[in-house]
Amino acid sequence: MRVVLQRSKEAKVTIDGKVTGQIEKGYVLLVGITHTDTMEDVQYLAKKVAEIRIWEDEQGKMNHSIKEHGGDILSVSQFTLYAETKKGRRPSFVEAARPEQAEPLWNAFNEALREQGLKVETGIFGAMMEVSLVNDGPVTIILESK
Repeated sequence: MRVVLQRSKEAKVTIDGKVTGQIEKGYVLLVGITHTDTMEDVQYLAKKVAEIRIWEDEQGKMNHSIKEHGGDILSVSQFTLYAETKKGRRPSFVEAARPEQAEPLWNAFNEALREQGLKVETGIFGAMMEVSLVNDGPVTIILESK
């Protein structure tokens, strides 16, 4: 599992002109799932997202988690995180999990985040989405379960 975490001041997902998920401060998570991912990967990354310390303390050091600092999650399924680009000019997506495997794991990941005490908004799995955000910092971190 691969997550691109972007700390944001505000973010939203729009599909066909309708907002399906929106947050103020927090994280935008682009979530990629590969065919070998399991519930163990889901639990590991949900805990990592909830506990990673990338919010500044009083001295300006990244010392607080989102649970300590406050904020919400906007989770967006993103199979293109598993694009293979070494050969040719067209990306291959053979490492991305098939939708019937990826969607339940993405839903489980979002639920695991909620179990960590976080409010989670989402896009819609498999939809063409417009994601807009104001990146805070900018702070962008790549997390992987393997």
